[in-house]
Amino acid sequence: MKYVIAIVKPERANIVLDKLEAKEIHLVTATTVMGRGRQKGLSHQYRGLKATSTLIQKVKLEIAINDEYVETVIEAIEEAARTDQIGDGKIFVLPLEECVRIRTAERGTVAIG
Repeated sequence: MKYVIAIVKPERANIVLDKLEAKEIHLVTATTVMGRGRQKGLSHQYRGLKATSTLIQKVKLEIAINDEYVETVIEAIEEAARTDQIGDGKIFVLPLEECVRIRTAERGTVAIG
């Protein structure tokens, strides 16, 4: 079992979710987050004044999957999130030791769905 965390641009989040849905990956948690990478923030004009934001809004997608779906999920996220611009995001794949479905007490790969 794996736990995939993807950080993507907010304007690409629904496209990523649609791509995952098309690949039959339905169980996703999405959270609005703030962060920065190589961009180190954004500069913009607001009412004639220059303002700098050091944190940029992103969407964090979290997906618990069985091992055989790892490459499918990575490919779907890469295809849907890529704009070839700085700040497209990152994908992290972590081992997942255990999963428990609360309603039925099922454990492991069966609990993921």
